[in-house]
Amino acid sequence: MAEVSVTSEIAASVWKIQAGPGDRVEEGDVLMILESMKMEIPVTAPSAGRVTAILVQEGQAVEEEQAVATLEA
Repeated sequence: MAEVSVTSEIAASVWKIQAGPGDRVEEGDVLMILESMKMEIPVTAPSAGRVTAILVQEGQAVEEEQAVATLEA
């Protein structure tokens, strides 16, 4: 199986993590929600698979294109 890196689309802070290691997800499922300028931006699974790692914590600042999670697809 291939490991897929999930990245942030924008610089923001992690508001809420909704999936954890071991969770099975489908393409488009929300893994976490980022907050930037009072807007909520969902980070979704690019493909179906199993979450292998969440690389950030709630409240953490992330940069554009930063890896925030990995999936085993």
